[in-house]
Amino acid sequence: MIRRLFLFMVLAFLAFLVGCGTRDDGELTGVPGREFRTEPEPFNMVRIPRGSFTMGRNDEDVTWAHRAPTKTVTLEAFWMDITEISNNQYRQFVFYVRDSLMRRELAKIDDEFNITEDEFGNPIEPPILNWDIDIDLTDQDQYEAVQKLYYNKDYDQFEGRKELDTRKLNYTFSWIDLRQAAQTTNRWDFERGDSGAWPEKANVFYFPMSKSIPVRKRKDFIIRDKVNVYPDTLAWISDWSYSFNEPNAKNYFWHPNFDNYPVVGVSWKQAFAFCVWRTNRLNRAYLRNGEYTVHDFRLPTEAEWEYAARGGLSSSMYPWGSYYTRSLNGCLVANFKPMRGRYAEDGGVTTMPVVSFNPNDYGLYNMSGNVSEWTSTAYDESSYNFTHDLNPDYQYNARPEDPPAMKRKVIRGGSWKDTHFFLQVATRAFEYQDSMKSFIGFRCVRSCMFGDELE
Repeated sequence: MIRRLFLFMVLAFLAFLVGCGTRDDGELTGVPGREFRTEPEPFNMVRIPRGSFTMGRNDEDVTWAHRAPTKTVTLEAFWMDITEISNNQYRQFVFYVRDSLMRRELAKIDDEFNITEDEFGNPIEPPILNWDIDIDLTDQDQYEAVQKLYYNKDYDQFEGRKELDTRKLNYTFSWIDLRQAAQTTNRWDFERGDSGAWPEKANVFYFPMSKSIPVRKRKDFIIRDKVNVYPDTLAWISDWSYSFNEPNAKNYFWHPNFDNYPVVGVSWKQAFAFCVWRTNRLNRAYLRNGEYTVHDFRLPTEAEWEYAARGGLSSSMYPWGSYYTRSLNGCLVANFKPMRGRYAEDGGVTTMPVVSFNPNDYGLYNMSGNVSEWTSTAYDESSYNFTHDLNPDYQYNARPEDPPAMKRKVIRGGSWKDTHFFLQVATRAFEYQDSMKSFIGFRCVRSCMFGDELE
């Protein structure tokens, strides 16, 4: 009897404690259980602190160039890749696309390559690829199933070598166009009720890379696109007339000797797709581990790029804080085209490894020279006059039928083939978003989850 009474008292006490923890006393306490202590530091990135700076020229401009306006702007904190994206890093993206295409073909002959149910037994429609099963091309059935991804021996195979048909390495991806969704005419009209029809006054929604449709549903703001991910290795030849660059065309992207060199021959659209893939890859890993997702990887805005390149030095012409391209010892401090064409004077002829020379004060390598870098900003000569002074940016998603002038994207930093003028942190240049050049690469940024707390 005493034992039963003791057990009853213990249970009653526990019930009291539980009741105290869940009691609603009417106070505004927020939703419990939502804690995000700190943002994991992304691999190979540094945090660029929030701040203000004078964006624009610090020196005289080229005559009639009209690139001289300056503007005081303020930016939120963000993460930035320490180096340009290397061949080996970009090759991870290419291999993902290759393996996903192989798995789709293998799923046609083996159901194990598809996941059709979630952990609770609910059907998944359409099925998703199962990445837990290894591809074994020594298996005859699997080998034959993926043959369509290779050059046909009777058509394109060279000297009997088995080579992947890079024309088929197409990445299908999607993203949400929040800018178009934010337009007043594209908002849901709640006064119309919940009939399920989008307002008739909605603007026509343009897919930036493919076609246009009127807005009818929320999903219409989800942009689905496809891009071939393989770099244009022939850019090493097509960019230069009367110049012998065949060795780079054959070896630069795939040979291990160039693993740590910046990837080139990548269009703006390919760089954009890389950011989408990198975001999905990281956030899936966080969700598997029961963690919150973080901001998307993306290309830097023009203002972010210049702010990061300055390294906290507000009025310097170059990332290294000097008005000159040589150190006190007389050594060149970047990879560019010095002395009227003496390319080898700086230690390289074309590109050099992504960790070359000294970093700027933020720890970023090759913000000037080596390769020019794509930004997310559309190029307009007068954009400094109309963009906001808080996180300024100008974006335009060009459609295929748009004139070439609407397809210009800002590139920054100068490259191995440029003179010192283009290495200045404030110098603007542009290239067309569908261009693939042997002197343009990119690096990624990611907005910080915390601002003042870490300052």
